[in-house]
Amino acid sequence: MSEVKGSLKRIGKSVTAAALALSVFSLSFVSERAIAKKPEQAGKFVVDLRIMGTTDIHTHLYNYDYYKDAPTDEFGFAKTATLIRKAKAEKKNTLLFDNGDLIQGNPLGDYKATVNVLKDGEVHPVFKALGLLGYDAATVGNHEFNYGLPFLNEVLDDAPMPYVNANVYKYDGDKNPANDVNYFKPYTIINKKVTDKTGKTQMIKVGVIGAVTPQITLWDKANLDGKVITKDIVKSVEANIPKMKAAGADLIIVLAHSGMGDPAYREMEEDAAYDLTKVKGVDAIVSGHNHMLFPGDFKNLPGVNQAKGTVNGVPFVMAGNWGNNLGVMDIVIEKIKGKWTVTDSKSVLRPIYDSVTKKSLADADPAVLKAVKADHEGTVNYVRQPVGKTTADIHSYFALVQDDPSIQIVTNAQRWYIEKQLAGTKDAGLPVLSAGAPFKAGRNGASYYTYVPAGTIAIKNVADLYLYPNTVATVKITGADVKEWLEMSAGQFNQIDVNNAGEQPLINNAFPSYNYDVIDGVTYEIDVTQPAKYDPSGNVLNASSNRIKNLKYNGQPINPAQQFIVVTNNYRASGTFPGVRSKSEVNLYPDENRQAIIDYIREIGTINPSADQNWNFAAISKNVNVTFESTPDAKTVIGQNSPISYIGNAPNNFAKYGLKIPVAAGN
Repeated sequence: MSEVKGSLKRIGKSVTAAALALSVFSLSFVSERAIAKKPEQAGKFVVDLRIMGTTDIHTHLYNYDYYKDAPTDEFGFAKTATLIRKAKAEKKNTLLFDNGDLIQGNPLGDYKATVNVLKDGEVHPVFKALGLLGYDAATVGNHEFNYGLPFLNEVLDDAPMPYVNANVYKYDGDKNPANDVNYFKPYTIINKKVTDKTGKTQMIKVGVIGAVTPQITLWDKANLDGKVITKDIVKSVEANIPKMKAAGADLIIVLAHSGMGDPAYREMEEDAAYDLTKVKGVDAIVSGHNHMLFPGDFKNLPGVNQAKGTVNGVPFVMAGNWGNNLGVMDIVIEKIKGKWTVTDSKSVLRPIYDSVTKKSLADADPAVLKAVKADHEGTVNYVRQPVGKTTADIHSYFALVQDDPSIQIVTNAQRWYIEKQLAGTKDAGLPVLSAGAPFKAGRNGASYYTYVPAGTIAIKNVADLYLYPNTVATVKITGADVKEWLEMSAGQFNQIDVNNAGEQPLINNAFPSYNYDVIDGVTYEIDVTQPAKYDPSGNVLNASSNRIKNLKYNGQPINPAQQFIVVTNNYRASGTFPGVRSKSEVNLYPDENRQAIIDYIREIGTINPSADQNWNFAAISKNVNVTFESTPDAKTVIGQNSPISYIGNAPNNFAKYGLKIPVAAGN
């Protein structure tokens, strides 16, 4: 019996050993198979995707400055196109988008809208150019509406890519009180074939949605009133994300023609791109509108990672303006638990020009130049047409710090135009004031200033004085409103501390120069030792502040209750500028402000460009070291006994200047 037990024990051990050996063999076999498969599996369902974005091209197709009537290396889509082709060649998987403000912005845009008008079925020059690069989708910017909806519709009829916008709606009045019918297609779903890291083809559904600054209905009221309404950017995008997901979108990209903004969300705000980074479901954002750069600008905003090019973890790009940069977002998407997810990204800008070395970084694309050659040449011939003469140079080098001829000519022409319009009307006896702003005062770089040499004035020079195709408008306001209008404009200046012996910059660079209105027909002083009453958006900062001093009409203190007609443009008249928003009446005229200037110069023949010095800085109690920046060219035009002095070079090719503010007698 014991022998039997021993035999069974030996058999059991053998079975156990055999089973163990078999298990080890099996594990080894499985492990070897896994190891053999690991390189194959690595990268499966992992995709590198390059997203490229352009924005605010403003019909700058040729690398040509129509105002100077000369080629340039600093901007032009023909050069951007070269960067696009190179960026596409570097990656297997790419998408390309445009973020709006495409059809307006220089004389070529005006030429196709008002001179050699785009015909039915004709392809607009911008699409002759962009169509060569294979854009996947685009959205509209605020300036797309400048020429009216019929013209915009005609342009978009022949667009080579789908256009999307989710926050512009048809105005249906009583028929549809909710106004919930989109004017454009709110989003599109792109079925994108991509190659994963193993070399296999995958299909990804990319949802693309667009939005534009809601203020278009104010700025282009004459074109849009009673036709469309706008809704909040963030809410409009949020409302469509579930629909895009239901349609199968694996990835959602927002084309936001809206500036970065700040962390505080406010409904219907103009700059809402930062807020979009907090919207669940948004995977990447192409932004623009205010001609700034990201990565690069907005370093102090919370959640900004300049090295990665993300905002609150969302890949983000803002590619300047006029084609001076291409935005590139390289993202890694990975299929996790059946869903494509962004797992890594890096955003960069690729410039066409190095402003430090002053060297071109890209050649113009020959195919783009060829495609728009006839339109370019027609524009050049158009802008060279003479309209009159000037006895001296006209420039805007110092337009932000003293009364300036480049603004004076505009305000004179506007008043001349409107006094003719008012003749014989009920308002013929009311005093007429005229508001103008320095459109070219360095906002887009050290070369971005008006310069018209003495001699013949051509259309190109008038377009240099007045950049936009705005139309003439008037508002009826009180003397008190005139003061508030000027208080808003005076927000362009930083507050100066008379007890600070150090250098103090005068200009608030966050304040757009086109919002710095000078009002001619009254005289006034600006006290920069006082804080600004309004912020750049027109919100009250310091209710008791009083920067505007000695405001007078006809040499007497202005009567707060007296009515005035102020001539301006349709943007300002329809907007919410302090003072303007209190208007009792607004009238819109059919003629462009630029045409009024042309007609004025033609009637005068020869103009003497001199400012009437209707405003100055108020005297202060002590000498201060106040500085500002302008183009280096400005140092050659500083006259004797000028309060302006040249100091030296400044960053980004600007130059630094000093300004002597008068000191009150007895101090």
